[in-house]
Amino acid sequence: MLRGKKIVLGITGSIAAYKACLIIRGLIKAGAEVQVVITPAGKEFITPITLSALTHKPVISEFFSQRDGTWNSHVDLGLWADAMLIAPCTASTLGKMANGVADNMLITTYLSMKAPVFIAPAMDLDMYAHPSTQANMERLASFGNHFIEAESGFLASGLEGKGRMAEPEHIVAALDEFFEPKDLVGKNILLTAGPTYEKIDPVRFVGNYSSGKMGFALAEECARRGADVTLVAGPVSLKSSHPRIHRVNVESAQEMYNAAVNAFPQMDAAILCAAVADFRPESVAEEKIKRVGQTMDIHLVPNPDIAAELGMMKRSNQKLVGFALETNDEEQNAQNKLEKKNFDFIVLNSLRNEGTCFKSDENQISIISHTGRKDYEKKPKNEVARDIIDELASMK
Repeated sequence: MLRGKKIVLGITGSIAAYKACLIIRGLIKAGAEVQVVITPAGKEFITPITLSALTHKPVISEFFSQRDGTWNSHVDLGLWADAMLIAPCTASTLGKMANGVADNMLITTYLSMKAPVFIAPAMDLDMYAHPSTQANMERLASFGNHFIEAESGFLASGLEGKGRMAEPEHIVAALDEFFEPKDLVGKNILLTAGPTYEKIDPVRFVGNYSSGKMGFALAEECARRGADVTLVAGPVSLKSSHPRIHRVNVESAQEMYNAAVNAFPQMDAAILCAAVADFRPESVAEEKIKRVGQTMDIHLVPNPDIAAELGMMKRSNQKLVGFALETNDEEQNAQNKLEKKNFDFIVLNSLRNEGTCFKSDENQISIISHTGRKDYEKKPKNEVARDIIDELASMK
């Protein structure tokens, strides 16, 4: 949740300084405003002109910006920022921060900072492992600073990692998670995602085009906001990254039904995002079916209805969210499904919206509940996930 946030990015004299460009791009793409403060040594590795071009702000390095007495106020920066990020942060800067050695603009800004401070260390293994570096990190952690470590990419108060700076996307994700509302702490949420495959024989199946991207984005959003997530995933190539996501892999609709029905009684809410096959072949051939004749008939029988079953199971203190992908009469079909399945609200999307739905990284939805309809603009699926979970979190 970085949109509208003001971030002071401190850059120090490390070979990893060039990666600050990628951090800036990631922060700005997420909607943040970035002000760079760089040490004199940092300018040996990357030019202020490059950084200024990315942030559209003059880079601050010296106490005095001109020879006429105009000066940069580290106090004002400390009041302006929603967070300070120092990436890369060298062993030298760590030592100065830990001991209050205010000999450059970055350190004075740090000492005046009223907002949370995030540190991404960058140095060789021997420097990182040295007792003096470890003592400085321990001291800074005791001050309430947040370390972003290379191995996990998530916020850590311990001393994980090997000194190498975390990748830019992990650093941006760590800040984004910090600002994410924690309104789902203590909640258990069930999510279904992806397609189901219904076997015809050992090499063929009936399936659909679902990539699982929307469901996985919802799982990550719920986990970032504090929930423990049970993700029942059909056959997709996606990976879940958050440690609070507990993944259950399935293939068929029957397997997804069994997993969902088994998990739902322990849940506070369920979001049914999977594109579940309505029908399956009545019989599955044990060997590959050979081509014989000009036609092939497959008799299909209904799969169990996961949404209907969970709707009947739902207790008064549970929430149930469904999805409707329609090609015609969208709102009426979604409204009928809302009532029939006992959903609290339903997320409607349409194949008429080009560049959304299957395999796309974007989506355009409407949320239909018992109190009305909300329409949203086309946007990336991670932002769509935030809109959906905002709606869920607002329900009492």
